[in-house]
Amino acid sequence: MVRCWWLAGLLVACAAAEPRCRQQLRHLQDSAGIAARLPPRLEGRWVSTGCEVRPGPEFLTRSYLFYANRLFKALQFYYWDPSCRDPSYSLVIKGKLRLRQASWITRGATEADYHLHKVGIVFHSQKAMREVASWINQTSGEGCSGFLPPGRSWAPGALYEVLSAKTERDCTAALGFAMHELSLVRVERHYQPLLQPQQSGSQLVEELYLGDIHTDWGERLHYRPTGYQRPMQSALHHVHPCPACGIISRADEHHPPILPARAALPMQLSGSWVSTHCEVRPAVLFLTRYFTFHGNNQTWEGHYYHYSDPLCRQPTFTIYASGHYTQGIPSSKVRGGTELAFKVTQARVTPMDQVTVAMLNSSEAGSCGLAGSWSAGVEQDITATNGCLALGIRLPHTEYELFKTEQDTQERSLLYIGERPTDGSSPDSPDKRPTSYQAPLVQCAAASQELSNYISLKYVGRKDANGNEALKPLPVAFLLFLALLFLRWD
Repeated sequence: MVRCWWLAGLLVACAAAEPRCRQQLRHLQDSAGIAARLPPRLEGRWVSTGCEVRPGPEFLTRSYLFYANRLFKALQFYYWDPSCRDPSYSLVIKGKLRLRQASWITRGATEADYHLHKVGIVFHSQKAMREVASWINQTSGEGCSGFLPPGRSWAPGALYEVLSAKTERDCTAALGFAMHELSLVRVERHYQPLLQPQQSGSQLVEELYLGDIHTDWGERLHYRPTGYQRPMQSALHHVHPCPACGIISRADEHHPPILPARAALPMQLSGSWVSTHCEVRPAVLFLTRYFTFHGNNQTWEGHYYHYSDPLCRQPTFTIYASGHYTQGIPSSKVRGGTELAFKVTQARVTPMDQVTVAMLNSSEAGSCGLAGSWSAGVEQDITATNGCLALGIRLPHTEYELFKTEQDTQERSLLYIGERPTDGSSPDSPDKRPTSYQAPLVQCAAASQELSNYISLKYVGRKDANGNEALKPLPVAFLLFLALLFLRWD
């Protein structure tokens, strides 16, 4: 009898947890009250909301100031550590930005041209000065070979010019530096409810999305973005609380921001995790993600909801995948990260529009499910055909991943999963393991509330391309009914 009461409690917990994950997905499908301005208004200061990780890895924070006359001054602060507390050097970037037309490639974005006038560097230690000088002296052109003589003493506060349009000197290549992120711009606005119990209403939040950084160091100097990196927020209109926002906005190249210390969290994957916003990947992929990890047997399942628009309102197809994962080990390359290997053994696909249906039905027989049988809103298992060639899915396969968990300022648990390779390939070998992260997922159900296989999350409350209502999770009443049946049989 005790066993069945425990089972009944578990089913009730599942019923309680399911709406939280479903509500978050519905919130994203309803665009969460987001408005995008075209063309975007950039005037003012924009800052990082925390310590950022770029491929490499590089740890940095950013503070960009755009003027009404199209000039800008950008500060990039680089660090030795993933908490952004031990500064290495700062870059001061000055130039001019001209917004052009709406992007033909990335829907919702604006293309821009930029011109750099000068770039300066300030070192924050003798070690940083020695290391960067070595890079520049060894890898840059003739005009940079004597950038800093070996053995030169560090002068705190000294600014060294590494790029000048006036003298046509450019020594930035050794730093892997480029400002191509400015060639793709998007500004989003939404309202955040006031968090204080005695307050009512909401406050404006503005986010600036700039172009993504190529995951291959050798390509980043030439890459033109088609996706975004972690958004910056307006120094005036940012989320609250945001301790890092004020610290970064008050910093300058001589006084880099030192972010508050944060306790390291153990890697606890068990539970359910969902996207916090509509995500954009290079090659124009708009999607949201939903994962459940079962720590008791180290299995996982994930839903990838793909869309054709930057607000995730127009679904195109869903991928469900499952498999198992290895025990994680601390990353030797990316401090604060955990390395895991994920085996993908099963997958199912649900086309949600007629374009995807036509593409799948025209695929070669035996390459993606049952040839010619695809229809909108109907799921098909693609395990028997070893994946789906048309969608780039290969089964079975292993991916070498990088994870980390954090808590945000609202004490929500966040999960960061490694950034996908910009070229669209899979991290299917250890040397392709990511060194940076995608947008975080937020935990919507704890380990004791994991959703069972009885629950299937679809486009809740939506109509598919045929006008039929999309599948919904099993209702709470049915889960309670199952619990009562178990009690009776006992």
